[in-house]
Amino acid sequence: MKKNVMSFTLKHFLQDALAGLTVSFVALSLGAAFGLLSGRGAFAGMLSSALFASITSLFGGTRRQCSGPTGPMTTVTAMVVAFAHDGLASQMPSMNADHFVNVVIGLTAILLCIAALLRLGKFIRFVPNVVISGFMNGIAVIIWLDQLKRLFGFGGKVALNGPLMTNLIVMALSALLVFSLPVLFRRFLPKFASILSATFLTIVIMTLLSVLLQLPIETVALSSSIHSFQDFFVYVSSQVPTSLSWPMVWIALPFALQLTLLAYLDTLMTSLVVDRMTKESTKQNQELFSQGIGTLVMACIGGIPGAQATIRSVLIVKEHAVTRLAGVFVGMFALIEMLMLQQYINLIPQAVFAGILIKVGYDVFDWTPVRLYCKELVQNSRTVFHKFFSRHDDEKIYVTNIEMLMIVGTMLLTVFVDLNAAVFLFTLLFYLWNKVLAKNHTMRDLLPELETEGMGDEL
Repeated sequence: MKKNVMSFTLKHFLQDALAGLTVSFVALSLGAAFGLLSGRGAFAGMLSSALFASITSLFGGTRRQCSGPTGPMTTVTAMVVAFAHDGLASQMPSMNADHFVNVVIGLTAILLCIAALLRLGKFIRFVPNVVISGFMNGIAVIIWLDQLKRLFGFGGKVALNGPLMTNLIVMALSALLVFSLPVLFRRFLPKFASILSATFLTIVIMTLLSVLLQLPIETVALSSSIHSFQDFFVYVSSQVPTSLSWPMVWIALPFALQLTLLAYLDTLMTSLVVDRMTKESTKQNQELFSQGIGTLVMACIGGIPGAQATIRSVLIVKEHAVTRLAGVFVGMFALIEMLMLQQYINLIPQAVFAGILIKVGYDVFDWTPVRLYCKELVQNSRTVFHKFFSRHDDEKIYVTNIEMLMIVGTMLLTVFVDLNAAVFLFTLLFYLWNKVLAKNHTMRDLLPELETEGMGDEL
């Protein structure tokens, strides 16, 4: 009897280890890309992807999942970093920019833990799907715009070094590879499709091509490196703010609220997806608390905050992970890979990550309601506009005009104003419209899976 139990446990352990190894390549690759997008550097992103995955898997309320830096979280972090380096000097000239970002991330951690202690996880169901769809689209647009700014030097961004056409070609080829490789894997290598990481292979292929052709373009420059425990402790000690004050906290608080709200939505929406796959029920407040712990560690190491990541979590479940050890293994393997590959990371062209982030934006964007709405316009445009406020309850799947206006409005406010304002104002508008303003023409909400992809992610 004991022998069977030991065999069963060993089998689970090996399944978790293999699942963790597979997902670790995705986590590490995206960690580097998100580190660059955030402005904190590839090293910070990779270290964050490793530690965040292990911490949140160990303490989280979802048994099988993978957390880490995500496109939406990194986009808002980039705004914080930009303010810290460009706008903070006018308000607090003596404050170190990196330390200010760490304070923002630390406050985010505290707010997530408070949300967990106040048991606010259940309120996720009150945020309309049309609002979630709209602000995810806004985040995707911001990611795309940021890559164009970095490539051409728009909006105060420093353009990538090297010939513009060469950088543009490398970015386009990288985007083409990361889009097409999964399709080719499923077509010609179906047994290995889930194991092979298109993101990781794109980085390897384009880096080898760049080295062989000796392309004169900008490559990744690791701002830090770790070769010993002493290096790690020196690095961490440099991230601790030397001074704290209430004025600084007040300046940091709005940014922290943005990150908290996004981590809340990103994490709990992803947990719903995982729950549907595993037939389990996430302990939402425990999950929020674990995200808070992980975020606090990110503040201490000068990293970037994250959330439960949809595609990485789905992948780890599909790889037959059994326990929360699988997510812990993701972090452990990613950390080992990072330490082993440090000397080669400096060879990766920056434009490669720009191409990968174009794909990230595509995956974040909620295409389903846009596609359905456009299909309705093409097939029957007269009906769509003739009864503008119609709910079309006779249709099983239908995206109405009002729903699309809500999506577009939330997206535009996210891009041009503020994510918090977009979510708050359009959530309020949704309930005002249905309860007060238009009781006879109440607004539908997007149906999960059928009319919206919910919280998208990247792979």
